Amino acid sequence: MPRLTSGEWIDHFLSTDPPRHKSLVMTVCGDAIAPHGGAFWLGSMIELLGPLGVSDRLVRTSVFRLVQEGWLVASREGRRSRYALEPRTVPRFERANRRIYSPPALHWDGRWTFVLAPTSSIDGELRALLRKEMEWEGFAMLATGVMAHPAPDRDTLRELLARAGGADKVFVCDAAELPGVGSRPLPELVGDAWDLSSVAAAYRQFIAGFAPVAALLEDKPDVDAQDAFAIRSLLIHAYRRVQLHDPMLPVGLLPDPWPGSDAYELARRIYRLTWARAEEHIMAMLRKEDELTPPADGHFHDRFGGLA
Repeated sequence: MPRLTSGEWIDHFLSTDPPRHKSLVMTVCGDAIAPHGGAFWLGSMIELLGPLGVSDRLVRTSVFRLVQEGWLVASREGRRSRYALEPRTVPRFERANRRIYSPPALHWDGRWTFVLAPTSSIDGELRALLRKEMEWEGFAMLATGVMAHPAPDRDTLRELLARAGGADKVFVCDAAELPGVGSRPLPELVGDAWDLSSVAAAYRQFIAGFAPVAALLEDKPDVDAQDAFAIRSLLIHAYRRVQLHDPMLPVGLLPDPWPGSDAYELARRIYRLTWARAEEHIMAMLRKEDELTPPADGHFHDRFGGLA
């Protein structure tokens, strides 16, 4: 691809890989709205997403559906509509943010975590719900009612089981190799439990798509604030989409080289090059409707290992 301006790159990206509108609203809620108090007026969201090719009507439809699905709560002041993250969904946004902005886990202690859901003590509906939630967190189903992961986030697992109503119905345990019995090495379980080829291909596609904008930003770092917001939002949207299918295994258990590590470094580079100007645009749009919109909270500046 020839060297483009930031606006040309944005137009090219939107024409070749247009994001789903509701999903893009979710990305902006997590990346841009949550750090500023977790609430927005509809007019501000329309202003933010207009340059990303999302019409007024599509923003309204997307936000309405997110309210129906329980992600947002709505209120009105005269003819204006205000939306906020539904309090029960805040832990899920925080969990997603930990996945997106934290570096890949490097070390593994050799142990696996197993979640056992016996057919005798758990019904099919709950088992299906747990499987859906836990697969999103990277767990693999080894057999009916047996889910495993080598390095899950313990707090996330605890919150997930409590929310699904399975905390007192399943067994959770750690396991390590039993020396001297001639079994297969536990790391080989990765190859049996997960097909990582599609995840690796998606990371390579992400790198190919965003490497040009990293070069552009490093060559001309003083990008327009609106373009910085657009690039940052498209970056997180695309990166999050790949990560949804990544079981987030420790790097030591992954094929070498693992493109997910390079994808993280690329995402970090671009985010660090755009976050400050993007924040200028976000604050300007949010404060059009609410001049008391707070600046980004302290956790925001910890993203990608710290924002300089």
